[in-house]
Amino acid sequence: MAKLAVIGVGRIGGEVASLAAILGLVDELVLYDQNTSLLKAQVLDIHHTGIPVSITTETRDILDADICIIAAGTPRTPAEKTRADLITANIPVIRKCAGLLDGFSGILVTVTNPVDVNNFLMSHLTGIPRERCIGFGGQVDSARFACALKQRNIKGNAVILGEHGNYQVPVFSRLLQTVTEDNRNEILDELRGASMKVIKGKGGTVFGPAYHITTLVRMLLSDSRDTVPCSVVLEGEYGLSECSLGVPVRIGCTGIQDIITWNLDLWEQARMAQGGAFVRDLCRTAVL
Repeated sequence: MAKLAVIGVGRIGGEVASLAAILGLVDELVLYDQNTSLLKAQVLDIHHTGIPVSITTETRDILDADICIIAAGTPRTPAEKTRADLITANIPVIRKCAGLLDGFSGILVTVTNPVDVNNFLMSHLTGIPRERCIGFGGQVDSARFACALKQRNIKGNAVILGEHGNYQVPVFSRLLQTVTEDNRNEILDELRGASMKVIKGKGGTVFGPAYHITTLVRMLLSDSRDTVPCSVVLEGEYGLSECSLGVPVRIGCTGIQDIITWNLDLWEQARMAQGGAFVRDLCRTAVL
C-alpha cells in the first residue's frame, strides 16, 4: 500500500483523493487546502465512506508521501479563453506549494493550470529532478482525441503531445489511416474547445481529469512501465529545452523512467515547435 498527498482538495483534488481510497490504491492520505472549512468537509466525507484509510492534514506528513498531487489554485472558467490565462493567478499558488515540499522525496504530479509552466516551475523551485516531476494533461487530452476519432470512425491509438492547451499536438501520423490536413485542423479546433463545453455546462471538468490522474497514480505505484503522454522538463528532446511539454514517457515506480522519441510528421513537428516556443516564453516569465 502507499501514501498519497493532495495539495488542493477542491473538485479535482478531492475526487482524486476519494477515488484513490475507494479503489484501494492507498492506505494513507495527506490532504491540505488553505480553505480549512473545505478541507475538514472533504476529510469527513471520505471517512463517511467507511473505507479504512488513514487521513492526516499535517503538512509535515507530505514529505514522506510516495506521490504528491498539486491541484491547488484558481480553476478555469468561461472568462479564461485558454489555460495559459491562469498564469497570473496560479504562479503565486505554485510558489506557496513549493514551500511545503522542502525534503520531499516522492513523485510530484502537477495538475494546476497552466500545467506545463507550473510543472517546470515546481522542478525549478524545489530542485526535484525532472524524472520525479510530472505534469498531468496529456492523458485526458488523448481521451478527448479518442472521442473525436471515434465519431469519425478513424482507427488507431489516440495520443496528444505538446502543450496542455491551444498548442496541443494530436498525433495523426501513428493512426491506422491517413487524415487530411483539413480534417486534422478541424479536429484540432474541436479539441481546443472540448473542456470549455464541460466548464460552461457544470462549472468545471471533474470526472475525466480525476479518472486519468488516478490511473496515473496506479501506474506509478504498480511500476507499470506503460507509455503515456505527460509533461516533463525537456533537455533537448524533440529539439526543445527550457520548458516542460507533453511527450511520450515510460512510467514506473521511480517516476519517468524514459522519454520516448517518436518520429513526427511535418505537420506535427511544426505544432510541437510552436507549442515549445510558447511555453518556453511563459516558463522564463514564471521563474523571474
